[in-house]
Amino acid sequence: MTVDQLAADAGLPTADFFSLEAGLTGFEQQKLGRLREFLAEQVAPYCVDWWNAAEFPEHILPELAKLGLSTAIQQGYSPLFSGLVIAEMTRVDTSLATFFLVHHDLFVESLYQFGNDEQRERYLADALALRSTGAFALTEPEHGSDVAGGMATTARRDGDSWLINGAKRWIGNGTFCDYMLLWARDEETRQMRGFILDARLPGVSREKIENKIALRTVQNAHILLNDVRISEADRFQGIDSFKDTNVLLQGSRIMVAWQAVGQQLGAFDIARQYALERLQFGRPLASFQLIQAQLVKMLGNATASLTMMAQLTSLPEVAMEQVALAKAFTTDRMRETVAMGRSILGGNGIVTDYRMAKCFADAEAIFTYEGSYEVNTLIAGRAITGISAIV
Repeated sequence: MTVDQLAADAGLPTADFFSLEAGLTGFEQQKLGRLREFLAEQVAPYCVDWWNAAEFPEHILPELAKLGLSTAIQQGYSPLFSGLVIAEMTRVDTSLATFFLVHHDLFVESLYQFGNDEQRERYLADALALRSTGAFALTEPEHGSDVAGGMATTARRDGDSWLINGAKRWIGNGTFCDYMLLWARDEETRQMRGFILDARLPGVSREKIENKIALRTVQNAHILLNDVRISEADRFQGIDSFKDTNVLLQGSRIMVAWQAVGQQLGAFDIARQYALERLQFGRPLASFQLIQAQLVKMLGNATASLTMMAQLTSLPEVAMEQVALAKAFTTDRMRETVAMGRSILGGNGIVTDYRMAKCFADAEAIFTYEGSYEVNTLIAGRAITGISAIV
């Protein structure tokens, strides 16, 4: 049974306190309901164990693919539905949502945006059906937010192929994916190039990043590239500068802001259930004024974030600075929300048995990736002042 069904059975409102889901079509609402059932049955009972073991559940991918949710906007669904899909996944398991975002909203979307007909013919069907998995290889060991100007991975043309040398880090899905959208700098022109990298090619070395405190289920990799030869046929012809990445990065940044919404909804679900069930001084924890005040604050933060994201989806055009403000605001509210949720659980909030510790820890990754809080704040700040504080 889903969290919303449990709330309804108890006569309580769902976390969608202002009924924003009413803006979906009937079919989209049905699809979202099917996703919730899948998450409740096949993810929620097991995701803490996956997280503790730092193992990715590849066995669920065929069932996930059957939901038909890949690149929802490309299929004609609304931007609101697309965002709520990511929020719902995150509400149950941030790691699964991150896998989905990296594979579909970055790798598969790149085939739509930059691939030619022949590349889409070779790769798209398997990627959509999750028979093959993809990653997005941009960040480097020494370059994160400054990777546009500092990218060290190079590509040198050699006849009908390219030789790639360098390293990538923090690549989600990187340990097991079949393909990556690999970014490198053309040694001759110094322009950015994008390639479909078969991760099994000679010269590709992948190492799992260990000892993470967040998104432990996500398989992040450190990748070394030593004279990796990629065919010209696997170069994205539509990519010739770093500006081309904005098409993908703006979309993925929006989806990470939706993750911040989902993380808050998940924290609220856990905290409310715990407060109703936990007895202190012979009374439910939820009967105490301070606990109710914290729950209301958590729901208020989540609702403010949700309504901001819903409004963003209604805009005919979205600017990068609007996305930056949304990502900065929602992740800031998220940090406060998950901290209050952890506090409500007391000592039980620091062990994953009660799920809140996982939710609390995973929020730190959302706060940082797809543009850190600080970088997004400066992008929005530049827009509203006309002065850049970014060196």
